[in-house]
Amino acid sequence: MSRTAAQIDAAPGTGENGKAQRYVQLLLLVLAAGAIYPVLYLRQVYQSTMLEVFAISNTELGYLYSMLGTLFLVSYLPSGWLADRLAPRLLISFSLVATGLLALWYSTAPGFDSLLVIYAGWGISTGLTFWASVLKRVKMIARTDEQGRFFGILDGGRGLVEALLATVAIALFAYATETQGQSTKVGLTHVIYLYAFTCILLGVLMLGVKDPKRAGRDAADRQANNLLQDLRTLARIPELWLVAAIVFCGYHIFWATYSFSAYLQEGGFGLSAVMAGTITTIKLWMRPIGGIGGGYLGDRFSTISVLIAALALATLGMLGLILLPALHNLAVLVVLVLFIGLLTYAIRGLYWAILDSCHIPLRITGLAIGIISVVGYSPDVFIPLINGWIADAFPGFLGYQIYFGYIAAIGTLGVLAALTLKKRISHKAGNRP
Repeated sequence: MSRTAAQIDAAPGTGENGKAQRYVQLLLLVLAAGAIYPVLYLRQVYQSTMLEVFAISNTELGYLYSMLGTLFLVSYLPSGWLADRLAPRLLISFSLVATGLLALWYSTAPGFDSLLVIYAGWGISTGLTFWASVLKRVKMIARTDEQGRFFGILDGGRGLVEALLATVAIALFAYATETQGQSTKVGLTHVIYLYAFTCILLGVLMLGVKDPKRAGRDAADRQANNLLQDLRTLARIPELWLVAAIVFCGYHIFWATYSFSAYLQEGGFGLSAVMAGTITTIKLWMRPIGGIGGGYLGDRFSTISVLIAALALATLGMLGLILLPALHNLAVLVVLVLFIGLLTYAIRGLYWAILDSCHIPLRITGLAIGIISVVGYSPDVFIPLINGWIADAFPGFLGYQIYFGYIAAIGTLGVLAALTLKKRISHKAGNRP
């Protein structure tokens, strides 16, 4: 859907009651986006515990996440098609309830074959039927002059919800395992229950939300577009491929943060599962700070310049994780983990903003985002396999050194891509009358 069409479709209630209704709906979307994904990615806080409870290896864990990433990758384009044909509210509700029910099965610590089914189900419920529906729903409830504000609240609020839930989850885990002296399996079960029932409750609440009235459709949106011609047009825009490369490299750095908990727990620092989980939970609180702060700095100075700085510092931070443990200073290491988390969320908040500088025709911006997503988020498919293989082939601290070294190398390529993009943007701006 073109932006004009989305804006025309997205003109529900203009009075105070309508405004309150729209913000209540936005709040539900923020809660949904913040609650649905953490149960899929418990590894960023509980990876070592998961390996123990599910009796699987790092390689098998990699297979699970590789399959999940593959399903996400093939869902980007059809998810938008589906959201155009079914009410986003119903798709979101289905996604939340299905994710919660699968999580209840997950809490029983089933065998690896069942885990494959669960992760495949999550790929459908959080990829195919959820994310495009959330984005479209936000467009539908936001007025023309509220699009940026609503999407900003969605991303920052999502991070805040994730951090709040993670804080409650680690408290439940600590109470079960340390205060009550129960097994890590019981503690992890409590954590999964928290996310499962939260998703199911939100899914039921979404059913009670009214759909905004559609005010009409844009004439341009009714025109039959030539997909092959549009793809050829986009393929001839070098800036688009540079943005895809930047997202690809930045997403590598984000994936590295999923291993921080296991790194702190297994890297010879003497940290318990609760302490490592607490540190990585605090890292989640960096998301609203990094995302909003990075966006503010980008508007204040230059989006591409701030992005380059964040990529460079995060890459140096990965090298620091390799070298600093030799100093045996845990406090510095913890600060570095949190600092990388802050930079990672700033990168995630900035790399879509630079698309505005690439002069992509408005009518095919959605297609451009789809192409960038397929390339940029492709690490979902192979990073889990790389991570799992390295962890099993080189157990302990050496494995993390190799893995973080690989991430740093990719981060360096991201800095080079961003510098190239900045040069091209500056050159075109200088030639423009």
